[in-house]
Amino acid sequence: MLEDILAKLQQLKSVKDFSSIDATFEFNWKALEPEAKQLACLLSLFALAPIPWYLVELAVNACGLNFDMQANRDVLTKYYILQKVEENVYEIHENIKRILNNKLEELSFSAQLKRGFCQAIVAVAKTIDQRPTLQQILELSPAIPHIAEAATVYSHWLSDEDLICPFVANSRFYKGQGSYKQALFWLEQSLSVTQERLGEQHPDVANSLNNLALLYTSQGHYSEAETLYIKALDARKHLVGEQHLDVATSLNNLALLYHSQRRYSEAEPLYIKALDMRKRLLGEQHSDVATTLNNLAGLYKSQGCYSQAEPLYIQALGMKKRLLGEQHPDVATSLNNLAVLYKSQGCYSQAEPLYIQALDMRKRLLGEQHPDVATSLNNLALLYTSQGRYREAEPLCILALDIFEIKLGHNHPNTITCRENLASLRSTITSANVEEIIGFKD
Repeated sequence: MLEDILAKLQQLKSVKDFSSIDATFEFNWKALEPEAKQLACLLSLFALAPIPWYLVELAVNACGLNFDMQANRDVLTKYYILQKVEENVYEIHENIKRILNNKLEELSFSAQLKRGFCQAIVAVAKTIDQRPTLQQILELSPAIPHIAEAATVYSHWLSDEDLICPFVANSRFYKGQGSYKQALFWLEQSLSVTQERLGEQHPDVANSLNNLALLYTSQGHYSEAETLYIKALDARKHLVGEQHLDVATSLNNLALLYHSQRRYSEAEPLYIKALDMRKRLLGEQHSDVATTLNNLAGLYKSQGCYSQAEPLYIQALGMKKRLLGEQHPDVATSLNNLAVLYKSQGCYSQAEPLYIQALDMRKRLLGEQHPDVATSLNNLALLYTSQGRYREAEPLCILALDIFEIKLGHNHPNTITCRENLASLRSTITSANVEEIIGFKD
């Protein structure tokens, strides 16, 4: 294989002495037909990572190339330019990639290959859901290094319309795992790149501001998030008009921030306006309408208006099941929120099965170490604490705290709240034990 060739070259010179490698490569290169050379040059655009062959097929089609893919792939493998990793997965050694990059620049249609590569990568990037499941993350994981390559090395060859896509895709991939620091990197890059190329007054700049604000909100950085939300809202009103879905999204997100800060009087009119706009623009039966119904219900619950919250929660849950399917992260969120409402009313027998269902769904869809799983664990622990089931509550609370500290950090609001819950629970357990001992002695 390729490593064997390089090992032999090392016997004569260091591998860092590129002249020997180049000479060996040129000898093999001369034996290749033009179509094999075109495929090799296209492969040089991919990242230094295993390449799923379906990505290459997409890129070949996007470039408008027409040749026998399998035959040329076999030729490149025969001449050690391409190395098979596993079934339908290949890679190129970094020194071969270096040489092929130079060969690519010698082609008269190198720009065509770069644009085609980016178009293919964008097509894959667009398939990453806003809230990907664990299964989707596993399936898309091999494509992520190549999406990153398009976003960083070849962003110049992305069209203006596609510029934001690879950045958003990577942020969703990492946020979907609860890896917020990595998601933050891609969202910050998205804002920087779109501002530099498109200028401040562009819808994708406003989208980047909104996306970054969402992440700041999830991290508890509320003041930074508010500034970006307001900036995105103002930009969207100016760019697309007052009655646009993007404006409704900004209103909903800003309301969610105010809700998190307990600024209820500021949040409610924004939620109601966003809900009215979404109903009018999307129709009554849409997942975004369900999201705002759920958020408005949460606001009423936070204010103790349980009779107003319950029908909205139930309506949102029914819509999400119908529109997204029974097994979706948003359905788990609605189940969890309805359980919180019932627990707040002391309806523990109604809350428990919903909490357990939401927890099981989140584990299965998002993975055992996702922050949403920690939220469900914490909530179930609080329910058991309210029922005096302290020994059942404590291990759930400990596990939730471990996940929060790993995924969100020691000082995240959720981590702090969970830590306080655990301290309070342990204090309650200690007091209960003392009462039992005293009662026994008496």
